[in-house]
Amino acid sequence: MSILVDKDTRLIVQGLGKTGRFHAELSIAYGTNVVGAVHPSRGGEIEAFDGGVKVPIFRTVEEAMAATEANASVVFVPPAGAADAIMEAAAAGMPLIVTITEGVPVADMVIAKRYLEGKPVRLIGPNCPGVITPDQCRIGIMPGYIHQPGKIGVVSRSGTLTYEAVYQLTRLGLGQTTAVGIGGDPVNGTNFVDVLALFNDDPATEGVIMIGEIGGTAEEDAADYVAKHMRKPVAGFIAGTTAPPGRRMGHAGAIVSGGKGTAQAKIEAMTAAGINLAPTPTDMGQAMLEALG
Repeated sequence: MSILVDKDTRLIVQGLGKTGRFHAELSIAYGTNVVGAVHPSRGGEIEAFDGGVKVPIFRTVEEAMAATEANASVVFVPPAGAADAIMEAAAAGMPLIVTITEGVPVADMVIAKRYLEGKPVRLIGPNCPGVITPDQCRIGIMPGYIHQPGKIGVVSRSGTLTYEAVYQLTRLGLGQTTAVGIGGDPVNGTNFVDVLALFNDDPATEGVIMIGEIGGTAEEDAADYVAKHMRKPVAGFIAGTTAPPGRRMGHAGAIVSGGKGTAQAKIEAMTAAGINLAPTPTDMGQAMLEALG
């Protein structure tokens, strides 16, 4: 099994610009069932991809869902319109919305997140690498070739460290059920606890690696969940141990302020919860192997 996406996922692409088209083509090549695209000024057109795949373009998400029975959307809309694209998908009842766009204004995301409250939709991102279930479905920008099917769940705030962890796991013979990049923005959709709970309930997932970074309290919240509810071994890593306080490091959410969000606080919370922490990024795969016993 897997979480969030599988071979039955029917994906539409919101924002078929250069980046959106490039990654849609890679997802199609990976085997993802891309059933449509949304572009307000190109409704009725057909987009042809390598391999002879032809994808219809619709003016709205609602039209695309009605015509294709899509159950997932990936958002490549530029920052100024990304929150509107998320809310449009939510209004249409899209069950899964994966937003890759980086630089979405925080004020826009506050509005979008409030709009999603109480609706039967799940948002991943923004500013995330996406979701992949090896050999079944790729949504986003993850390099599919480093993944292999297996028993380890991966959840991360960092795109690059997601790839590094997956590569290490694969080289150790530890395939993945699903890898989820939740993104590093201060206002996003799905968090660590949400994904850990999904992996906890997935019978095919036997262990989870969780990759965090400085800023916010998401890792501490996840550590509390692991200590109280997790039935499977968890390994982890925290990026940003040498970051100076008060300075943004990479992600918009990766900033330490007011004595909160430090790497040390996260490391202490995760260690106390029984999470096997890797001392360096090169040890992430080994930490997972050790956690499995």
